[in-house]
Amino acid sequence: MPDLSFEIEKAEPQRFTVAPTLLFKLRINNLLPHETVHSVALRCQIQLEVARRQYNSDDQEHLRDLFGEPERWGQTLKTMLWTHASVVAPAFRDTAVIDLPVPCTFDFNVAATKYFHGLAEGDVPLAFLFSGTVFYADANEALQVAPIPWDKEARFRLPVKAWHEMMDIYYPNSAWLCLRRDVFEQLYQYKVARGIPTWEQMLESILPTLEEAEAGKR
Repeated sequence: MPDLSFEIEKAEPQRFTVAPTLLFKLRINNLLPHETVHSVALRCQIQLEVARRQYNSDDQEHLRDLFGEPERWGQTLKTMLWTHASVVAPAFRDTAVIDLPVPCTFDFNVAATKYFHGLAEGDVPLAFLFSGTVFYADANEALQVAPIPWDKEARFRLPVKAWHEMMDIYYPNSAWLCLRRDVFEQLYQYKVARGIPTWEQMLESILPTLEEAEAGKR
């Protein structure tokens, strides 16, 4: 049975896709190269190891919505599940480098989006936990099937700029906000009643009122 190991070499935005996607260059090594690997049906759970990096005061301010006050980060800063991905690797003997596509979202109701958006620089420690099935030929060239052990992992530090670059490609100078339908209808009626042409101008029109209300509470 092949003994596979996994390594993430780099990551870059994938262009011209329907949704924002990061491509991770995944190297698969077969430590028993005399056995031909016909294919690998690979599944991957990707985790954000958020406690494995340092945070400056700006990071702490931007991530307060996610982790609370910095004094509590000793309890709230825990490894987070980011997403799942899957890919099929073609036949190889010694090693193969394939693209592992990871679709991303700019929905700010998703914790991972809040986390990436809250960081301006540095990198994000990721853990890739692999599972799946390997199809290979034994010494007699007979087709064999075996599961990939659950202890197969890889770690990678994703540059924050790669995530921001990807979002700038798909949503230049834009952001997505998901609202309850009743809240949307109220905002829409406000916009129509006042003849405000764009959503940006509508929100800008109510910001001074919100700031005055906030100042009145102090």
